[in-house]
Amino acid sequence: MDEQSVVTAYAESEFMLLPENAREVGLAWQPPVVERLELGEVSALRWGTGPIDLVLFHGGGQNAHTWDTVLLALLAERSISALAVDLPGHGHSAWRDDRDYSPQTNAATLAPVLQEVAPEPTAVIGMSLGGLTTLALDPHGYTGSNRVLVDVTPATGQRAAELTKAQREATELMRGPHGYATFEEMLDATAATSPTRSRESLRRGILHNARPTDDGWEWRYDKFEHPMELDSLWSVADNSSVPTLLVRGGKSFLTTDEDVDEFRRRSHDAVVTVVPDAGHSVQGDRPLELARLISERVWPQG
Repeated sequence: MDEQSVVTAYAESEFMLLPENAREVGLAWQPPVVERLELGEVSALRWGTGPIDLVLFHGGGQNAHTWDTVLLALLAERSISALAVDLPGHGHSAWRDDRDYSPQTNAATLAPVLQEVAPEPTAVIGMSLGGLTTLALDPHGYTGSNRVLVDVTPATGQRAAELTKAQREATELMRGPHGYATFEEMLDATAATSPTRSRESLRRGILHNARPTDDGWEWRYDKFEHPMELDSLWSVADNSSVPTLLVRGGKSFLTTDEDVDEFRRRSHDAVVTVVPDAGHSVQGDRPLELARLISERVWPQG
């Protein structure tokens, strides 16, 4: 199927690519119950039926589809319901005029929506910016029975600022162009920062995270222009009683041994697990391993 045909088909159903997710990791294909919900300024994907078990937040520059393979793996072993949220300024959620997408502002936007749609989740799961947003929701009284943070602590912003030029280029696209002349040019740029991911997987991710324009293609997320204050989020680790699992990517530059030690010191019941062959986006690099870790944490009795 050529590029235009894929784009046309995707416009008709954003879920057409899910069989690829399953095939790539060896999951038997079983069509899931999944739909897009528009919740005012917040857009999300609802998986399964019944009360929401899991609420998931993606990282900066990503969208709710980053959890597709993880959720397919979880659904293959048990009947669950999940809400994968597009953070403000990402995916299909609204952009802010002030371009403030800090965790605290995200939490203020999301808390009333989540309290209505998913009032008692079994776990709240967040990667990178989504993990920091998970922490920022705690003062709003929105927590699950469990919390899973994927390769993030309140020190991650500092680590990002400390990256070398080579490390920065190898780990993120958000500092690069917002638009590209062709889909292939965008795919090549993405592949250069994601050496562990298959080209099919990256193509799929771009279709979820970009849109065609009159001049080519642009990312489906807004630019960040508001400074973020993250140190105050350590107080959540100090004061929260929510059992927390921190999943660290073994090849990530953004969570260090020092950060893990500090997180353990402040959150005394925290469990830390390292996924050796994963980078920052553990859900993209090792989705089945992350699904297993979530399942064992949230449903320890099997």
